[in-house]
Amino acid sequence: MERITSRDNQRLDAVRKVRDGIDKDAIFIEGKRLAKEALRSDLSFLECYVSDALDDEPLIGDLKRMVNEVTIVAEKAFASIADTKNSQGVVLLAKRPEWSLKDFATRLGGDALPLIVYLDEINNPANLGAVDRTAEAAGAAGVMLSPGSTDAYSPKAIRGSMGSAFRLPIVQEVPFDDGLSFAAEAGLATIAAIARGNAGYTSVDWTIPHMLILGSEAHGLSQEKVGGAAATIRIPLDEPVESLNLAVAAGIILFEAKRQSGVNG
Repeated sequence: MERITSRDNQRLDAVRKVRDGIDKDAIFIEGKRLAKEALRSDLSFLECYVSDALDDEPLIGDLKRMVNEVTIVAEKAFASIADTKNSQGVVLLAKRPEWSLKDFATRLGGDALPLIVYLDEINNPANLGAVDRTAEAAGAAGVMLSPGSTDAYSPKAIRGSMGSAFRLPIVQEVPFDDGLSFAAEAGLATIAAIARGNAGYTSVDWTIPHMLILGSEAHGLSQEKVGGAAATIRIPLDEPVESLNLAVAAGIILFEAKRQSGVNG
């Protein structure tokens, strides 16, 4: 295997461009756990970089078998490509997953929970990743993201998803009206979760296919978008708490839908 000792190496510069979102054709996967999750997924791998300080022979063996190009990097040089302070010494580059609205239709016609999550202008990548993880855990058919949302495949979002971003259908840059049109064509009832929703989330018949619309923690949903949904729901909260973390709110609603639908994980 090739060994890189200088942080100024052109290949490492290319890795940093993927990490920093400059090169959007590939995704940046860092750490032992995420590397193992990636190897169990259907991702198409481009290359792998491991620190010469990495002491995990089974993982290195798996990487050599499944990735065409594995490069050893001196520990100090490896630190220049890491996205975390305490890197575990492994970085994988893979092709960015490409999902379409047709993939949602296929999933909705299968064994998935008949529910799509639409996220409007979600700016926190860790929160987005946590919602992805929650959606996969509940068996949801997929996640849509509006324009203006953070990149679902940024390093922070991938870490937040704990690998769910490798498997869950995620379609980005879906305008709100296009999301509503898809829901109408797919037979999904649209429902927005807001602080002062008209009904409690447990009163909804979640056996009916739905598109659940959630806004960002910072701004919520605009009145125009709330008005675009067929119904609104709320999660009852004891005072003085006014709102929940986005992923927590999504989890409460998704698992109620899962419970009612009898979909097994």
